[in-house]
Amino acid sequence: MLNVAHIVDLMKDEGEVTQYRVPRGLLLAGNPVQTLKHRFLSPCGQFSCGFWESTEGLWTVDYDEAEYCEMLSGVCVVRDAHGGEKVLRAGDRFVIPPGFQGTWEVVEPCRKVFVSYAQKAAEPQAQTPE
Repeated sequence: MLNVAHIVDLMKDEGEVTQYRVPRGLLLAGNPVQTLKHRFLSPCGQFSCGFWESTEGLWTVDYDEAEYCEMLSGVCVVRDAHGGEKVLRAGDRFVIPPGFQGTWEVVEPCRKVFVSYAQKAAEPQAQTPE
């Protein structure tokens, strides 16, 4: 049985930090350094939350998960495949739905809280002989 000790406080400075760069196949401009700090990852691996940071750069995105974001600092521009764009600044809260494709540009180094849910892929149906 779980108790209050199992509640995860996102604002505590805990969690494993991973620093990485955008893969070359996705990178369009710059050479951003990104930092990811997971604060919670569900046992099934479908639900996670934590903090993400990035320096300036531009890359392509293809979301297979739903992601709630809250910008804590910086400025980003998200563009869809049709050229529409949304400027995101500190204080903005938004959801990116699965299936979104476009680009993410960090104009000023940014930091955000993220909550992500990736639905499990449907299991293939067993074929029955006829």
